[in-house]
Amino acid sequence: MKITFPDKNVREYPEGTTALEIAKSISEGLARNVLSAKINGEVWDATRPILKDAAIELLTWDTTEGKSTMWHSSAHLMAEALEFFYPGVKFGIGPPVDHGFYYDVDLGDNTISSEDFKKIEDKMLELARKSNKYIRKEVPKKEAIEFFTEKNDQYKLDLLQDLEDGTITFYQQGNFTDLCRGPHIPDTGFIKAIKLMNIAGAYWRGDEKNKQLTRIYGITFPKKSQLDEYLVMLEEAKKRDHRKIGKELEIFTFDDDVGPGLPLWLPNGAVLIEELERLAKKTEQAAGYVRVRTPHIAKESMYLTSGHLPYYKESMFPPMEFDGEKYYLKAMNCPHHHKIFKELNPSYKDLPVRLAEYGTCYRYEQSGELFGLMRVRQLQMNDAHIYCTREQFADEFRAVNDMYLKYFKIFGIDKYVMRFSTHDPKKLGKKYVDNSELWLQTEDMVRNVLIDSNIPYVEVPDEGAFYGPKIDVQVWSAIGREFTLATNQVDFAIPARFGLTFRNAKNELETPICIHRAPLGTHERFIGFLIEHFAGNFPIWMAPKQVAILPISEKYNEFSKKLLQLLINSDIRGLVDDRDEKIGKKIRDAELKKIPYMLIIGEKEQAENKVSVRKHGSGDIGTLSLKEFTELIQKEIDTILNPSNN
Repeated sequence: MKITFPDKNVREYPEGTTALEIAKSISEGLARNVLSAKINGEVWDATRPILKDAAIELLTWDTTEGKSTMWHSSAHLMAEALEFFYPGVKFGIGPPVDHGFYYDVDLGDNTISSEDFKKIEDKMLELARKSNKYIRKEVPKKEAIEFFTEKNDQYKLDLLQDLEDGTITFYQQGNFTDLCRGPHIPDTGFIKAIKLMNIAGAYWRGDEKNKQLTRIYGITFPKKSQLDEYLVMLEEAKKRDHRKIGKELEIFTFDDDVGPGLPLWLPNGAVLIEELERLAKKTEQAAGYVRVRTPHIAKESMYLTSGHLPYYKESMFPPMEFDGEKYYLKAMNCPHHHKIFKELNPSYKDLPVRLAEYGTCYRYEQSGELFGLMRVRQLQMNDAHIYCTREQFADEFRAVNDMYLKYFKIFGIDKYVMRFSTHDPKKLGKKYVDNSELWLQTEDMVRNVLIDSNIPYVEVPDEGAFYGPKIDVQVWSAIGREFTLATNQVDFAIPARFGLTFRNAKNELETPICIHRAPLGTHERFIGFLIEHFAGNFPIWMAPKQVAILPISEKYNEFSKKLLQLLINSDIRGLVDDRDEKIGKKIRDAELKKIPYMLIIGEKEQAENKVSVRKHGSGDIGTLSLKEFTELIQKEIDTILNPSNN
């Protein structure tokens, strides 16, 4: 059989060869690190025989799918340890998550607490060292039902009801057998470091009418040093928690009378938003975007035309009814922009048309999923839609990616990857628009741009938007914490539903391709990320207060206020701390507020019309005239916002 590698190199292997054997044919070192493999886009056990020609990608710890396979296998390992300590324990589901895994368990009359974690971890390590293989077995439904009936496990029996005969697999490692689709790592020996993290309650199948199970979270690594680094990062992340710093720096708040997931931006937060908007508007204007504005609500008919209601209804707020019509709060800007494009009625000479808007949208996130600024119900999107010809697509898509790269430099984001999400052919007409040919064409177009641009990306099946492939931008903060920051989506389907056309060079009507893009994502999520990335020490250009003027006594308050007005005239944000406090106290408070610069004002400064300058975290940097200080700040801002000019 012919095996095609990611670099398009093709090798022949005997039918039935496994991915692990293929890895060994390349090098023993590679084989020791292969956790699973992607076969024709589907993640498989590395030990599963391949029976026909296939495209292969070997998955290690350095890949998202490799980590996911390790963590899924670790959930089974934890289950084996739990069976040792709690005979008769029953198991719900045990999936991998973004950082580790969990298993929902029914402990019967037993209870478990964090004090039990150490013994469970030790048992897991003992089992891991046995290097027991994860063995996959296809099982008839009748046999599977008999197995879990004998174990009196109603949760697995419940899951089996939804499965068709011929699709059921068991996995066994050591003394533990589970109902599972897989995939899994070759053996338990790959798991070298284990940490159980916390316990929560979870209703079976998420239904409050069902029994509440115990959800145990954990994480594993192939090296002890990686666990140590992760735990250090977690401690640092606690210090940088955007909810904690957001409260301390008076950036945002939530109020019960307003409602969950609906942030109130305080004056300092409003400055952050305005500075981000200013940057985005300047960047987009230079790139040929035009700005539009659209309403916060729209009639049901528009969302039926766009197809959003069938696909996203659960994420939209319930409709309002008046004048015999249903209206929905806007959950996305694109249908409104499609209407604007149609009104513009452009010809091919006018394309591409780039419509930009900081549109406010509303998403009905479940209350249990709300999390500070990261998951909210009202969000302000750095949104735009580009309407272009097929010939213009590559240049436009590349330009959007270039805009991401520019922002990464400005915000000091050094590590990033584009997560390229494609469709699942089996779900056409259900999860995805039913047009196989256009899906494949569009995915190839996106893939080619990513390859030609030499942008790091990973390809993920079955996560596209319903109307086309998309890219989610994954970035890592200064402490190595991963965030999904923004999105870049291709829409080959919805423009036609709205009857969007332009006249081409042959005077024929043609449907444009639409690119949905939001390089800065939403204000809420992006500011949450920036708070944690900078630990509240915002760069000078976006700091809510850039300068604190600190008079050493009330005699210098008037002079300080005049200085503040001069700074305001130069577009520099500041404050005068005229409290009746000692200068040491004022300096400490300004440091705690993370204000980038402090100006100490006393008799000498007033007499010489100068300022003594302190920099946050650095101390005294000397005495300057106000003009020199203003130029210092302006140069610092320019250096950050225009890195290519410096």
